Amino acid sequence: MSDLRELYEETILDHTRRPRNFHALPAANRSANGYNPLCGDKLQVFLRVQDNVIADASFLGAGCAISTASASLMTEAIKGKPLEEVAVLFERFHHLLTGPLQASAVPAGLGKLAVFAGVREFPVRVKCATLAWHTLQAALKNAATPVSTE
Repeated sequence: MSDLRELYEETILDHTRRPRNFHALPAANRSANGYNPLCGDKLQVFLRVQDNVIADASFLGAGCAISTASASLMTEAIKGKPLEEVAVLFERFHHLLTGPLQASAVPAGLGKLAVFAGVREFPVRVKCATLAWHTLQAALKNAATPVSTE
């Protein structure tokens, strides 16, 4: 088994068993709901945005291991980041999962999120990994309508 695959499995399992930032955020000033009808993943993303920086982030919901781990890692990655950096991170993560496949090319600046490169091998699971991120985008706009991956 490759080192990346082992890291992928270890990281996904860790964040599924012990998701970080898994709670409501009473001080949130933005939030949105997301739903993946294909596998039933549902989540709500909470943000506290202050001076164009994500001061705090959390999520609640129920979903598969990939969906939960993605939301957990996402909230860790975006905390304390300016909105412009979060937009770049979204694009890099989305490109990692949906962009043209290039030999061992993982976009720079993803940190732990790079472990999701393995999801590309399972196209049906890409929606699980990106649900939290699309919900994040909706939360930044304070969208009232739930985001769906369909």
